[in-house]
Amino acid sequence: MKHNAIGKTFAIGAVVALALGLAPSVRAEAKIEGKTCSAATIKGAFARRDTGFVIAPNAAGMFLAGVSLMTFDGNGAYTSVGFGSLNGNQMQSSGKGTYTVNPDCTGHYEPEVAPPGRTGQAFFVIVDDGNGLEILPLDQGASINCVARRTPAAGDAKD
Repeated sequence: MKHNAIGKTFAIGAVVALALGLAPSVRAEAKIEGKTCSAATIKGAFARRDTGFVIAPNAAGMFLAGVSLMTFDGNGAYTSVGFGSLNGNQMQSSGKGTYTVNPDCTGHYEPEVAPPGRTGQAFFVIVDDGNGLEILPLDQGASINCVARRTPAAGDAKD
């Protein structure tokens, strides 16, 4: 039991350190280059990959892997559709919600209806001039790393 508590404490500490470490570096990049971000910075479609663990109360961690397509409208609303695996159990997902982007290129999103037992909220950092997102879900009992890259979606203008 003591070993399990140490592992959970380490996992929570690692997630907090990652979240705190990402935000200052993006602020510095935005200041140096004179850039600011807004909801329009991430307008478009992003292919998202999720990997990590979900830990139910009094149970062992369950491995999570998934991919989804998130589409941001540039005005604070998003939709998503995807597929995932929780400990080998396959599931399809879809949703929509709202998001905010701060001038320092950090942001937050949350679904209109949370997944069962979760809030679905996440903190993100915009990277690569708006072509990528580093995402950290904010649910207790989850240690998930999410990376999203801009991708052309059907109907997007080709330059």
